[in-house]
Amino acid sequence: MFNIYLFIMTFSLPWLLFLLPLALIALRKRRFRAVEVSSLRGWQGVENSKRVKWLGRMRWVRAVIVALLILSLAGPVIERPVEKMVRQGVAIEMLVDISSSMDCSIVGGGEKKQTRMEAAKQEVERFVQSREDDLIGLITFARYADTVSPLTFGHKALSQLVLDIEIQDRPNEDGTAYGDALALACAQLEQMSEWQGGGEELEVIESRIVVLLTDGENNCGLHLPQESAGLARKWGIRVYVISLGESDQSGELTDSETLLESVAAATGGFFWKINDGDGLSSAYAEIDKLEESSITDSSVVHQKPVSVFYLFLLPALLLMLVDMILGATLLRVNQEVAA
Repeated sequence: MFNIYLFIMTFSLPWLLFLLPLALIALRKRRFRAVEVSSLRGWQGVENSKRVKWLGRMRWVRAVIVALLILSLAGPVIERPVEKMVRQGVAIEMLVDISSSMDCSIVGGGEKKQTRMEAAKQEVERFVQSREDDLIGLITFARYADTVSPLTFGHKALSQLVLDIEIQDRPNEDGTAYGDALALACAQLEQMSEWQGGGEELEVIESRIVVLLTDGENNCGLHLPQESAGLARKWGIRVYVISLGESDQSGELTDSETLLESVAAATGGFFWKINDGDGLSSAYAEIDKLEESSITDSSVVHQKPVSVFYLFLLPALLLMLVDMILGATLLRVNQEVAA
């Protein structure tokens, strides 16, 4: 099935169209010098040759050339319909703790030992790869919060940045400031709503979330966790929190874990207390299910202006070339008799 669109041509410099009457100048007949002969009796009743007839017709060709050049200079533009599929994804800020305590060992998948950081990088990278339709950013934090990657659809490069994360080994920069990291993530997601829709290729983002992974309590920074949670709630951002700590048989939450749980609850998110690699994998898998991107079959059509000056310029150049070739060969005129 074919869609038929009506193209309406406009001109960027319409005033140049007033020069079209200049094409009539090319229709004037060329004057030749008179050739003296003793008598015209021998030419009486003789029809003009095909060559002479074509000399007259070439005047019309030159008029068309002038008209085409003027139309090309006027900047012809057509409105071309552009159809684009609408994809509705999720904007996600991934927050990863890089404090020195992330170097502690836990039981990973398959009962093998690995550090908390190794397990975290593995699961975060896997999560990023599974969210191809989402806008994802990466923030790491210890004493200070740093944006490793702004919100991006470039997941291949982002995955490499995740795998390159290293634990903070400077004593003066060690600590856990997830309050600052959460505030930074919320600010970036809120700013995103200001430039969303500024470009044609930007996807439709309906949901914004933060996935916070930490193994400690907030012990430094400028923003309290409750303050950052308030920003998230105000801006409609859900916060999912994963606490990666020591194994606790009692199942009771510590004060720091209770605070993390309250941050998630205040924003409509969820909290997980994890102590091994399998639990970490399950937490990210559950978030993946909770925040599914909806891909619709709908599309939008808008008009895009396209310059089509070549539609007039190319035929004009072709006709000029034909005129030059014929004028130098079959229709050549002796310049001595031309006016």
